[in-house]
Parts: sequence; structure tokens; C-alpha cells
Amino acid sequence: MTRLKMAVIGLGKMGLHMIQQAKQAELNGSIKLVAVCEAHEESLRNFAESHAEISAYSDYMQLLDEHEIDLLYIAVPPKFHYPVVMEALKRKIHVFCEKPLANSTEEAREMLKAAEQAGVVHAIHFSMPHEPSVLKLQELVEQRSIGVIRKIELILQFPQWPRAWQQNSWISSREQGGFILEVGIHWIHMIQHVFGPITEVSSEVQYPDNAEECEHEVQAVMKLVDGTRIQLDGIAHFAGKERVSMVVYGTEGTIALENWEELMMGPVGQPLATVEVDESMGELPVLKHVIARIQGQPAKIYDFNDGYRAQLVLEALRNPEGNTIQISR
Repeated sequence: MTRLKMAVIGLGKMGLHMIQQAKQAELNGSIKLVAVCEAHEESLRNFAESHAEISAYSDYMQLLDEHEIDLLYIAVPPKFHYPVVMEALKRKIHVFCEKPLANSTEEAREMLKAAEQAGVVHAIHFSMPHEPSVLKLQELVEQRSIGVIRKIELILQFPQWPRAWQQNSWISSREQGGFILEVGIHWIHMIQHVFGPITEVSSEVQYPDNAEECEHEVQAVMKLVDGTRIQLDGIAHFAGKERVSMVVYGTEGTIALENWEELMMGPVGQPLATVEVDESMGELPVLKHVIARIQGQPAKIYDFNDGYRAQLVLEALRNPEGNTIQISR
């Protein structure tokens, strides 16, 4: 089997993480990392010094001109997704992009259209639906283990934003950062995957006086296509512990996914108890699914259509006017 030639644009936390995954895939003979691109000179130099076998560039156009790439992984800040993705699609290169898909719904719509016209594999790095705890949650929901769903609560609480391990030049900016974009996108996509499309959003966002800084609070009510309410409660900068969780209330019980992966459930009137999750259910990493799809094998990926649908909800949530927005598909 011919090995796919892969390049990575962006050597931040996610870019380096994907490179480690690509190296594991190399051992299976399915992919070869041939080039990387990074605008930050020191980061690029440090990588190049320890990876002499991989071509290193500061200009992604030069990389694409000098290498025949099968798969491009894009891990640059959100406002740079559009130009890199569109150039790759113009060259008929398979694209694996970090979330969110774009920096606006208009960009996301154009990227989706271009991807469909290019006839290549286009994937977003949405990993939550591949996690064992989420797969188990979906199974419980489909089995109606808690009866009919009454409402869903989504809690995003960050004593510090950005988090200590997350320091960079854009993640606290109003233009392309904030916890709604960075963290909320995972949960929005997962909710739409498990429970169905979000069709209505009413949101109130509290921004600081500094016009460059991202949100500090958000209160929102969303509705699924069947009318089920999703209440979002988000806050940053307070004394306490981080909590990133979802609670699903049913007519016969409650399911909670606490802090990304701790799954709990209980009947009405009783405390929640930990649900045993078989870790072997996990389907990660996402990269293996992208490779399989390119090779024409069965795979589970989330494409630019999923990214666009999540972007519509994201932009509605960030609307500071508190208006009710209908999500058209």
C-alpha cells in the first residue's frame, strides 16, 4: 500500500500532538510526514534541529509548491484556517482541519462548498464522539435509560482563562478566542451528534471593557429540533475549580458527563453513581479514521458540513444582543 504524504501547518500544542500521532501511523506504513510549516521562527528552528528528515518552512505556499502532499493537517489560529484550507482544496489535497472550522459562518460556508467541489476528504478534528464515555452516553440515551429527555445543561466554568497550559497570542482575544469558541465547540458538536440539530439560540454574553478581550460570561438557552431545551452557563475568572460538564435530565433519571469524561447516572430521587465505561470502546485517534477514509476504507469522520453546522451555533451564541436566532441549515 502506498504511504500517504502528510504535511502539518502550525507547530503549536495541537500541531506537535498530531505529529506524534503521525509517527505512530508511520510505524504501520500508512503515512509519512514529509514537511511542516510554522511562522514562529524559534519554534520552527527548534523543530528543524531535532527533525532533520522533515522539511521545515515558514511559508505554507512554498511548502505546497515544493512538495506533492496527499494530506494537509491545519493547526493554525482560527482566522488563518480559511486561506490555508482554500489553497489546499484548490490543489485537490485532502484536508484535516482543527476546530472551529473558520472564523465566521461566511468563511465556513465557502470552505464547505469548496471542499465538496474539490472531491477530496475534508475532516474536522472533532474527537469527543470517539471517546469511550461519549459512546457509552450515546448508547444510554438511545436505550432511553433515563426516559424522555426533559432538558440538558451545559456548564463551562474556568477560574482562569486562558488556562495555565494554554498561553498564546490569540486564545484570549475576542476575534478568535474565548471559551465559547475553544471549548464550547466540542460540546456543541457532540450534542448535535448525539441529540440532533440545534435550531434556536438565545444568548447573553458579558464582555469586558477591553474591546480586544474575549467573553467573561455567557448565559444561553438553545433548543433542539424536538423543542428540548439546552441551558448553557459559562463563566471565567472566579475563585473555585474548573468544571466542564453536561447534565441530561430525563423523566426517569439523570445522566451527567462531568469534566469531559466521568460518566454518571441515577434514577429520579436517587444520587448519581459512576457508570463503568469500557475503555476499549474508544475510537481515537481521529487521524486513523481520516487515513482510512482517504484509502477508501470504512471510517468515522466529521466533515466540513459538521464544522459548518457547529459554526452556525457558535456565532449565534457569541451574539451579544440577547436576540433569539433561528438556525437555518
